[in-house]
Amino acid sequence: MHVKIAGSGCKKCEFLQENTEKALKALGLNYTLEKVMNREDIIELGVMQTPALIIDDEILIAGQIASAEKIAKLIQAL
Repeated sequence: MHVKIAGSGCKKCEFLQENTEKALKALGLNYTLEKVMNREDIIELGVMQTPALIIDDEILIAGQIASAEKIAKLIQAL
């Protein structure tokens, strides 16, 4: 599973990353994590609001911070 956190590196981005990692670990999934901070790269991913969570090229969350529980539910729905 390839996970990307898109954003400027602000506190909201950090919280989204922490909650995402908690969710992935709770689900026992293998993953690689990439932080995308370059504005052009973020736009290329199709992200309009940050922070954003992208898993296997699908935008799951944009413009908000989600709890680890919500992220886990979104991942299970993939």
